Amino acid sequence: MRPADLAREHGLSTQAVRNYEESGFLPPAERTPSGYRVYTEVHAAALRTFIALIPAYGHATAGQIMNAVHADSLDDVLLTIDRGHEQLLRDRATLDSVSNAVANLTDVEPVLEPRTIGELARRLDVTPATLRAWEEAGILVPQREPTGYRLFRAEDVRDAELAHLLRRGGYPLARIALVVDQIRSAGGTDTLGTALTDWRRRLQSRGLAMLTASARLSEYLTARAATP
Repeated sequence: MRPADLAREHGLSTQAVRNYEESGFLPPAERTPSGYRVYTEVHAAALRTFIALIPAYGHATAGQIMNAVHADSLDDVLLTIDRGHEQLLRDRATLDSVSNAVANLTDVEPVLEPRTIGELARRLDVTPATLRAWEEAGILVPQREPTGYRLFRAEDVRDAELAHLLRRGGYPLARIALVVDQIRSAGGTDTLGTALTDWRRRLQSRGLAMLTASARLSEYLTARAATP
């Protein structure tokens, strides 16, 4: 096969195929005496796998998985996939929590122990700088100790979980601030309901993409193992 043969199946340029090979997403191609690349069905399977991994895990993680495959680091491959499923499960749980909160907007969550900015950042797996940016955007309104340190109450944690969810869904900070304000004021929930419905569809799409990617990866590993 020529680079054009692989590229045509996915609507890519031949340069993109060469770039993927150079990045380690495809196994190295053999060369003709004149220097032209020669690809095989194994390379085609590798490209199908990489393309399927992108909507499931993102471009960067898809590349990491393929690099690990070609380094024969199967444990790293499986660990990366497990982390993707773990994140999907966490997103689903967060979405369910937010949906429940929306259904009971007038109920005030009991304040247990306020969290510091570091504790909340670790909970969400974001940086403290991200939380400060959300505060500047009006998404978070933590209390302040006399020393100036931020304290996040139960409702602040809820707002942060919602912000995290919507950011992963691609929503801009200004729109998230609007949605969070709706929760605080117990006003209309049309915008919030639409956002949550849209994100649930995104989670379903990602879950289905993971199934497709797993099938492609299994096929590629089998083809790779059968190659002399």
